[in-house]
Amino acid sequence: MPGLDRRQLITATALGAAATTFGAAAPSLAATGASPMPARPVTPGADRAAADGWRALAGRKVGVLTNPTGILTNLRSIVDEMHDSGTVDLQAVFGPEHGFRGTAQAGEAEETFVDPRTGVTVYDAYGASATTLARMITESGVDTVVFDIQDVGSRFYTYIWSMYTAMRAAVRAGASFVVLDRPNPVGGTARGPMMTTAFTSGVGAKEIVQAHGMTVGELARFFDGEFLEAEEGRRLTRLDVVEVAGWRRDVTHAATGLPWVLPSPNMPTADTALVYPGTCLFEGTNLSEGRGTTRPFELIGAPFVDHRWAERLAGRDVPGVEFREAYFNPVVNKHVGKVCGGVQVHVTDPRAVDGPRLGAEMLVAAKATVADFQWRRDSWDAARPYWIDKLTGSTRLREQVDAGASADEVVGAWREELAAFDARRQQYLIYRGPVS
Repeated sequence: MPGLDRRQLITATALGAAATTFGAAAPSLAATGASPMPARPVTPGADRAAADGWRALAGRKVGVLTNPTGILTNLRSIVDEMHDSGTVDLQAVFGPEHGFRGTAQAGEAEETFVDPRTGVTVYDAYGASATTLARMITESGVDTVVFDIQDVGSRFYTYIWSMYTAMRAAVRAGASFVVLDRPNPVGGTARGPMMTTAFTSGVGAKEIVQAHGMTVGELARFFDGEFLEAEEGRRLTRLDVVEVAGWRRDVTHAATGLPWVLPSPNMPTADTALVYPGTCLFEGTNLSEGRGTTRPFELIGAPFVDHRWAERLAGRDVPGVEFREAYFNPVVNKHVGKVCGGVQVHVTDPRAVDGPRLGAEMLVAAKATVADFQWRRDSWDAARPYWIDKLTGSTRLREQVDAGASADEVVGAWREELAAFDARRQQYLIYRGPVS
């Protein structure tokens, strides 16, 4: 999701309140092998709410923040289903980055319009401040904001910050908040470095780790409990999470039995989501992160990269992946129309992939083998000119790589802060399993 022209979401700090959940999580899955299959289907919160006749929304004036991933297992949009049910008082839809129907590219949104399918006004909420979004909520007559978007588990994927801004707006408007929960496609283990306050931005608005290892329902509970009171002076009046049934923390998307719907144009597969917490870091370099190819974030390279990078990576035994020397010609974004040498990252064991470690391994190897490797500098932010610092949360990773640190040293530097974050999040977790 992060792009060169990405509009920044509001940044903040806060603290928060109690949440209710609908239904008990059903954690028992028979999961064995590299691609575990569930003993029974994984059922998203939206399907459970629909099967219950949308009773979770009874008597409420509803505004929905969603995108093309907000579907039932019959592949129909929840907005269309709510409208056609005749039981939901649907007042508005709020479109995030890429838009409600998904027609916009990275850093873009659909303008406010009346949806021809339902007749409901769809507001352009991407990049809206909490104040602006609160006004949209009030003017549309909404008293309950519903969030249903498939996240991909990375701090720099902006949908979670759209949710946080909507939560802040709901506090200001006095509205309730409902999350129709979905599995985290990369599993429930937290990984990577912590965001520091000095480097918060639209691709990391609050202090969480790079791969947070939570569902959006769990994140909403975390945001409400940790950030909202300090930010807004109070917590949500009501937060409900309609839980996923049949999911546990060691289950990645490959084992859920659910369809993969592109949450954004450059997230074509579940494998993309697995590597994205690491390979998105190449946005912060002069190498292409694969935008403009059919495998963004899996193909990484540049015209000045040769076989030595792939050879070095192949000898590193990085968990869950293998590397293939690859060549590609991007049609948009960096190095358009130029043949790029580099690597394709192939996922071999979804449960073993550690995205932030993968990113560290690839950056260290690139620095050592690519003579023209450079960090991207942004002229619009003189105080914090390196995009990589915004993605990783501080200057540390960049400085370590420049100093010749090994990937093990880079990963070791964030272990204590990661452990502290993992302990902090425990009270907000809904789903259990063999990993915490």
